[in-house]
Amino acid sequence: MSLRNKVTLIGYTGKEVETVNFESGNVKASVSLATSDHYTNAKGEKVEETQWHNLIAFGKTAEIFQKYVPKGKEIAIEGKLTYRSYDDKDGVKRYITEIRVDEILLLGGK
Repeated sequence: MSLRNKVTLIGYTGKEVETVNFESGNVKASVSLATSDHYTNAKGEKVEETQWHNLIAFGKTAEIFQKYVPKGKEIAIEGKLTYRSYDDKDGVKRYITEIRVDEILLLGGK
């Protein structure tokens, strides 16, 4: 058995999906996803901790995001963790972590 880069998340989208159409005909979709964990702290208080994830998708998966995933939609995704860097407008190198989505499952009632 080989180890591989695999991420599975269930959460709610935090904004409307942004899409980019390339000259080649390919489509890229990006959206943020909130996941929450609950635990009890040392004082016995229930605490909710929310993490935000940057999702990207291409091709047919991006088209599904574009058509069926509004802000606040509960989804389950499977993909892989990716890292990239870019230079911002001031020439400062920035780093970003994203999850490249391979599969999406629409959940909830919205």
